[in-house]
Order: sequence, then structure tokens, then C-alpha cells
Amino acid sequence: MPGMAGRRPRQTATMSDVARLAGVSVSTVSHVLNQTRPVAPDTARQVHDAVAACGYVPEQVTRQQQEGLGIIGLAMSAISNPYFADVVHGLDRRASKQGYSLLLAETHDDPDGELRAVSELLRRKVSAIVLAPSGDTERTLAYARRAGVPVTVLDRAVRQDTDQISVENVESTARLVDHLAENGHTRIAMISGRPGLATTEERVRGYRLGLSRRDLREREEYLVSGGSQADPAQRATTALLRLAEPPTAVVVGNNRMTIGAMRGLREAGVRVPDDIALVAFDDFEWSDLFQPRLTAIAQPTALIGEQAFELALSRIADPSVAPRRVLVQPTFQHRESCGCAAGAN
Repeated sequence: MPGMAGRRPRQTATMSDVARLAGVSVSTVSHVLNQTRPVAPDTARQVHDAVAACGYVPEQVTRQQQEGLGIIGLAMSAISNPYFADVVHGLDRRASKQGYSLLLAETHDDPDGELRAVSELLRRKVSAIVLAPSGDTERTLAYARRAGVPVTVLDRAVRQDTDQISVENVESTARLVDHLAENGHTRIAMISGRPGLATTEERVRGYRLGLSRRDLREREEYLVSGGSQADPAQRATTALLRLAEPPTAVVVGNNRMTIGAMRGLREAGVRVPDDIALVAFDDFEWSDLFQPRLTAIAQPTALIGEQAFELALSRIADPSVAPRRVLVQPTFQHRESCGCAAGAN
């Protein structure tokens, strides 16, 4: 981007600063930020990068901060995901009791989309932002910090010093592996999430830890990515079934991938748990409607939402306190898809 390298952001940036840094006109910046006219994606990305680099904050955000209007912005990958829907429900329940309203912007699990979503939330006068990171979230956090708007990160831990709440992933995933091994399985595969996400890395670590504790060999072909979505997880399931020596049990890394895995097994005529055991990270409201019912690690989603709001509220009240990291413990829901007797392990 023209002029981007080596520039130090001013304490009070203007739209002209953004335009100069991005190498575009002021009117183009206005159209991008206010969404009043279509702009080429590359140009829009330059503008958003410049906004983040120089810390430009729209005037209405400053007015909102002065007036103390109670709006919490939510930047999340997809509200259609049952996990995030439940988190939002818990967050909204606690926020409404405190007189706050919520404003949602979808990131589509993309770093550029995340930056655009946060930029839009700032434009809409939010007091704080609750963010489910897309992976590379450094630009977004730096931008919000320059704007003076606190960010609480949930679900996916980040390295940056900011308030965050996440679930314990490593030991809980290891428990799924241990449960399968306890019931005689030695060929245990995993369908993992999108590479680069903290949750993916932690759950894969838990899978490997579970194998190691049981002295089971980790087989490269048994660890496949489902991309955190149903369709790639279905393809990953098909690939596992086509192996010369397919697994007898599968650990799935999240709820959406579980749907894809079940589709893949059904289309192949493979029965759960008669032909293969299936367990998953993530429980959801209707998972016990599956036949057989799903053995899973259940996250306290409503509690995560409630505590995310409390972290944001505390940060609004006192910006000087040290950042807090909250780790929530999930629970093991033993049902029938693992193929063992109820109450085992």
C-alpha cells in the first residue's frame, strides 16, 4: 500500500489521513466506511488497512463514548452456528439486565472480514466489542485499541494482552480419546478444524495427548482436516473410510463437522456405533435427537456469553485493570454413539 510502511499513526487521525495513507480520495474512504457506493475489494481492503494503521475513529464513535450509550458489538463468524447462537443468547440475557443492547456483525471467519466487521461496529457507536477471532486478529485488536474501544475475545484464545474467555480444549479432547481407548479402540482418527485457529490446535494437541497416554501410535492418515465446516468434514469422513485400514472410531472437532461426518457415514452405509464409534467436541440442543444419540464434550455456551459480557462491562467501568483470561471447563456427555454401555468411563 502506498506510504504504509514506516508511518507512525497520529493521536487524532482524520479521514484525510486515511485517504493519504491508502492512496485514494477522501470520497472513496467515505464510500467504503459508510457503504454508500460499491468499491473494488482491493481498494476497500486498502482503506480498512489504513483505518487500522492510523487509528481513525469516526466522529459518531467519539460522541457515543462521551454520551455513554449502551451498545455492545459482537463480531462473530456465523450466527447460524448453534454454538455462537447459544453464546449470543447468554450474552444478550445478561446484557439486557444491565440496560445494554447488542449489535452483531459477521466476520465470515476471514481476517479482512473481521476488520471490516469491527470497523462497522465502531461506526455504529458501540461501547465495547466481543470478538470471536478469525485466526490472525492482530490488526483488529490494534485498530480497536487505537479507537479506545475495549475488546473481549471469546472461544479462540489469542496471544495478545486482552480480556478473553475460552473453554478448556486439550484435556477434554484427550478424554474423548481415552474413553474410546478404554472401550477397546486402537484405530482412532480425528477430523480437525480449520488450520490456524487456536481451538483447532488445542483440540489436535488433546487428541495426540490422548493417544500418547494410551501408548497408541499416531497415524498421519488418521488426522484429517474438516475445515470447521460440514461439507469438508463429509469429504474427510469419506477419505477415512476409503483407507486400506480405516479407523474404528472417530473424534470430530466441532458441531458443524459432526453433521458432515454423519452424512458421510450414512451415505457410505456405515452404521454408528455398530461399524464405527463417533464422538465429538461440541454438544448442541438437538444432538440427542440423533440416533444413536451423540457422545460429546458440551461447552457451557450460555455461561460463556454471560461471562464475556461481564468481562466487557468490567473493562468499560475501569479500563486500567489488568487483562483477564477466563478458562471454562466443559462437561462430558455420555450417550450411545461411542458404542459402550451407559455409565462407562
